[in-house]
Amino acid sequence: MLKFGIQNGLNVARAGLSEDQILTACLLADRVGYDSIWYMDHSNVPQWAKATVLDPWVMLSAIAATTQNVELGTCVTDAIRRHPSNIALATITLDRISKGRGTLGIGAGEAQNLKEFNISFDNPVSKWEEQLQVIKLLYESSPEHRVNFKGKYYELSEACLQAKSIRKPRPPIYMASGGQRTLQLTGKYGDGWLPIGYTPELFEDHANAIRKSMKENNRTQEEQDDFQYALDIDVYFSEDAEESWAKMKEAVKVSLFKPEVLRVHNLKQIEGFDFKKYFTEYSMSNQDWIVKMREGATTIPDSIARSSVAVGTPEDVIPVFERFMKAGVNHFVIRFWGSNYFGSIDKFASKVMPHLKGNTR
Repeated sequence: MLKFGIQNGLNVARAGLSEDQILTACLLADRVGYDSIWYMDHSNVPQWAKATVLDPWVMLSAIAATTQNVELGTCVTDAIRRHPSNIALATITLDRISKGRGTLGIGAGEAQNLKEFNISFDNPVSKWEEQLQVIKLLYESSPEHRVNFKGKYYELSEACLQAKSIRKPRPPIYMASGGQRTLQLTGKYGDGWLPIGYTPELFEDHANAIRKSMKENNRTQEEQDDFQYALDIDVYFSEDAEESWAKMKEAVKVSLFKPEVLRVHNLKQIEGFDFKKYFTEYSMSNQDWIVKMREGATTIPDSIARSSVAVGTPEDVIPVFERFMKAGVNHFVIRFWGSNYFGSIDKFASKVMPHLKGNTR
């Protein structure tokens, strides 16, 4: 089944939409046939001083009370700023409030949310694996079934939560991953995958890595068949696709500037650019990193960068989604950009979704 969702992410924060406007947009998405609604988890976006950045769990609870049908999830949270027990309980609570629509989208964290708050970002992937193990254990816990865990970073001693999810066996876990090690963990622990900043070629390459990991970790056939290969994708409706692309291509290239994109597309590595430092130290308030990143990103050809976003009329947008569908995407999570947010939600539902869903029958 092909699914479509909307993302309340940097697009909504930058637009400065009020809480009431966000809830209205979510109500519209629920009514016109979207399958899911997602909310980003950032502490701030300092590159846009006038943006409004809200807590995702509080907003998702409000959205749950406003909507009836859509699945609801974080896109994505981390278990560094909050203890894994808090993440587990928040997800269960969201699932109960929404009457069985809660989902956990989770990643290993990013420097932008941590560095300026002096929160340690050491060994994020190793910690992420333990966080996932702890969350899954606590999903199964109760006062009658207390759980123990002893890891390098986390410990549980006869611990339990006292609320059960409505979704069975538990709320699904979508994992944000983009490196070989994190892709392996996604195949081992995840119910879905939710990356951002991808070309169709990279998506297909990484989806295959996840499938390989699922088999290596003896996931059941049902788990493999039900796995959600999601994608956080940008859509910008415009009557002049070329003009709009010219305005946004620098930002798109920056979002694609990562080692795996360079590898899959046989692009030359940037000499002297330290990607490890980039991912663990980069913050949007650090102008030195912004300059380095932009310089490196300019080497990505327009044709590759443009394949990652959908710009123009509905007729321009449809082929981009079809390419990603061929690459394996079965759940699109859309960030709508532009001045007419409500109109974009409605236009995609009426002009694009029926065509794409018709092609899957």
